[in-house]
Amino acid sequence: MADPLLAVEDVHTYYGSIHALRGISLHVELGEIVALIGGNGAGKSTTLNTISGLVRPRSGRVSLNGEDLASAKAHEIAAKGVVQVPEGRRIFAQLTVFENLKMGAYVVNDKALVAQRIDGAFAMFPRLKQRQSQVAGTLSGGEQQMLAMSRALMSGPKVLLLDEPSMGLAPLLVDLIFDTIGQLHEQGTTILLVEQNARKALQVADRGYVIETGQIVLAERAENLRENEMVQKAYLGID
Repeated sequence: MADPLLAVEDVHTYYGSIHALRGISLHVELGEIVALIGGNGAGKSTTLNTISGLVRPRSGRVSLNGEDLASAKAHEIAAKGVVQVPEGRRIFAQLTVFENLKMGAYVVNDKALVAQRIDGAFAMFPRLKQRQSQVAGTLSGGEQQMLAMSRALMSGPKVLLLDEPSMGLAPLLVDLIFDTIGQLHEQGTTILLVEQNARKALQVADRGYVIETGQIVLAERAENLRENEMVQKAYLGID
């Protein structure tokens, strides 16, 4: 059986003496959107940070197409195709929108391809085209999220890690961001999505995992999780 595109196997991650991830295992197949849902402090962001090399697991394995990423540094993991859009956007606030996009393509040597991807970002988010010469720190929260996603896509990632893309956004912008995630899915982009808005996440995902106190407690098709009574009560606001 072929290796999944991204695999996390029995990963234990600590912050000092705090055991944050307690044997996490999950996988993402090519072209899938997989949602990781759970409450605050459950370990969702730690899972993404461990995958992308920002945090080192004490034990376990993270692999891309079967290649162990344990010895790779965060920038090397990004260059291999695992690219994270971090919680809180983390754009380059002093650079313009256009310069931020160029920074996202630092591993791409083909200038024509870089230009093509910038055009693609502007087609996906016309507002960024209007603001391409604007300093990114002066953008609204929604525009910064559009920029953070677009910057991540500039490198042509194999797996896109999205950490709370709707956080702090007005409902209309939340809809826009999730519509865009759906479009990326249709284009074949593979996505691991961490999202507080479980309802939206499970609408757009193929499969989902529920994480509680650093452990996966449920793994199902997204439609099954939407119908699961525990998930409805805990994360979907359905009594």
